[in-house]
Amino acid sequence: MTQPTNGVHTANWSGVVAMTVCVFALIASEFMPVSLLTPIAADLVVTEGMTGQGIAISGAFAVVTSLTISPLAGGLNRKPLLLIFTLLMALSGALVGLAPNYAVYMIGRALIGVVVGGFWSMSAATAMRLVPTLLVPRALAIFNGGNALAAVLAAPIGSYLGSVIGWRGTFFCLVPIALAALLWQWISLPSMPAAPRGTGPRHIFGPLRRRPIAIGLAACGAFFMGQFVLFTYVRPFLETVTNVDAVTLSLSLLIVGAAGLVGTALIGRFIARSLSGTLIAVPVLMAIVAVALIPAGPWLAPVMVLLGAWGFLATSAPVGWWSWVARSLPDEAEAGGGLMVAVIQLFTALGSTVGGVLFDTSGYVTTFLAAAAVLLVGALLAALAGRAARAA
Repeated sequence: MTQPTNGVHTANWSGVVAMTVCVFALIASEFMPVSLLTPIAADLVVTEGMTGQGIAISGAFAVVTSLTISPLAGGLNRKPLLLIFTLLMALSGALVGLAPNYAVYMIGRALIGVVVGGFWSMSAATAMRLVPTLLVPRALAIFNGGNALAAVLAAPIGSYLGSVIGWRGTFFCLVPIALAALLWQWISLPSMPAAPRGTGPRHIFGPLRRRPIAIGLAACGAFFMGQFVLFTYVRPFLETVTNVDAVTLSLSLLIVGAAGLVGTALIGRFIARSLSGTLIAVPVLMAIVAVALIPAGPWLAPVMVLLGAWGFLATSAPVGWWSWVARSLPDEAEAGGGLMVAVIQLFTALGSTVGGVLFDTSGYVTTFLAAAAVLLVGALLAALAGRAARAA
């Protein structure tokens, strides 16, 4: 019988589940403001666009952390590092919940950005420490299950809890989940000494010297930017254009999340047929949805259908991009993964920022048209990346 090539002989599924709980709390924490923009803005006496910058600042700090955590951590054992990140997640939730003003709110959001960048940069390596090589894809799929579950539940539950116990109480609800994940990780994760590897800029940015990789990462960035130009401001669109109440708002966000869970389960079939085709088709279809939301805005039924389509596409698309990293950089997956985290967070922050400025100054029509335009640029870049890869 062949021995596991990563030296792990017995799968530590308890550790995998502990990490998955952490993923759920992390994703819920990162995007919770999306469902609570209006009450946060009213309480802190700022605009909804400024409140949305809480996602932008977390993305910015995630970029910096994802590119610097490896050289800064050096030879530090990765288990206590993961525990520190999980503790920071709990601290972020408490700080945002207690925020007396906008500045403290933004500090709390910056903390969650540090956690996002550090955690995701280490996720693949952690999976390799917990299960044998052949089971690593399954472990990563379970990690991403926490992501998908948070996408289904975080926004509608956040919206509902916000209407019942307030937005501060909603953020406080994340604290015990993070502390439970911390305890579970402390008990179940093994010691994880740092593996020797390159840590300098040459190691981190090396893949960018290859044209297909550079274009592909640009396509990925355009996709996430276009997505969050629109989606960050879905709640004020639903409240002011579609005129939904709190219950209907929660139902709308639940439809987005549930459709995303279905999309995540099905997208593998399309990737198996054509990865490049999938990466091109998804942003094109999302651009169509973004434009269609403009005339459909006042009518609830078509808006719900279109948001379901948006959730189906947007939530499942990252599976395609991580598959692209694995196929394009089989020998530099760690460097490629770090770059992917940085690109996703940087362009998520950029999308939230641009969307906030447009929403505050020009309204939802300009915001949604801008999102569609950026998504189409992403589709074009994905096509160019596929052509460059074939030529290479």
